[in-house]
This record gives sequence, C-alpha cells and structure tokens, in this order.
Amino acid sequence: MAPRRKKQSGRRVEGWKAKSWFQVFAPENFGKTYLGDTPSADPEKVMGRVMQTTLGEIIQDYSKQNTKMRFKVVEVGGDAAYTTFIGHEVTKDYLRALVKRRTSRIDSLVPVTTNDGKKLRVTTTCFTINRADASQAKAIRTMVTQMVLARAAELSYEDFAREMVLGDLSRVLFKDVKKIFPTRRVEVIKSKAI
Repeated sequence: MAPRRKKQSGRRVEGWKAKSWFQVFAPENFGKTYLGDTPSADPEKVMGRVMQTTLGEIIQDYSKQNTKMRFKVVEVGGDAAYTTFIGHEVTKDYLRALVKRRTSRIDSLVPVTTNDGKKLRVTTTCFTINRADASQAKAIRTMVTQMVLARAAELSYEDFAREMVLGDLSRVLFKDVKKIFPTRRVEVIKSKAI
C-alpha cells in the first residue's frame, strides 16, 4: 500500500481529506427523511449513487424492517443530496415465514406505467388459505394484474410508489382477491423502476 501524501503548500490534497460529506434525503413522498451521508470530492459524482434503507427506518416503525428500499440521487444542492424512489423488495426470510403447507403462493409480475409516464415492474404475491387449482390461480393472477395496472394509471409515480410500499395497494387487492378464493394475505413483494 502506497504511503499517504501529506499536504504541502502548492500541492493538492488527496484521499479522504479532499472529500466532502453529503447528507442524503428521501423524496418528498417519503417525508424527505434523512437516509445517511455519502463522501465525494466532486458533487457531480454523487449523482446516480444508490442508497438503501428499510421502510422501518423511514417511517420510524420498526415492524416494517422487512422491506428494503432503494433510492437514487438525482439532485445535489450545497451539502445535501436529494433522491428518487427506484424500487423495493421484501426480505426472503419474511416471505419464507408466510409460506405454509397445503396452500398456494400465486405470484404476478406486472409492468406498469403511472399517469406521469414513468415505468415500474411490480411483483405481487397472494397466499391462499387452501391449495388453489390452476384455473383459480389464473383468475387471481388476471385480477391482480388488471387492478395494479388500473391503479398505476390513476396515480403519479410518487403516489403509486408510496401506496405500494406502505401496503395500501395490498389492502385493496386483498379485498377483491378474497372474493375469488379464500386468501390469507396479498403483498407487493418487489418493485423496480424501468
């Protein structure tokens, strides 16, 4: 490892001493919550960085630690960096805990476009009380796909992201899916900005 260069008159500073710390904040739809700090010598290099945190950290509800969220820096002003939501995912151990014997897990992958033209890939899953046959699973998948597409078309990207992550979309889906087949739970388990 090369020795660190010391600052001398006329020489530029290298390494950590040359870097500034930027405070990173969540977008407005998630309350502009402080996400953490990131170091950089150049504010332009902060752009595009991805920060990961949990939903529990953002809304101060530690029962929501099972949802990992990702934000991308899109604007830098002074020593602050502002982000946009680019996706979320429910942890694998949480999903494993929901799976039970003699029940069905029905996944749906839905590419959606919000009313402001932004695109997302949304994955939902339904956990049934009893095992569903192929036609029931297909009916559930079709209904979930139509409802997610319709809801995304009604809302802006920010509003849809918030509704999806906080569980409002899951509650709406659950009410309608249980009319088709006895359902234990509906979750939006993953999303990714395209």
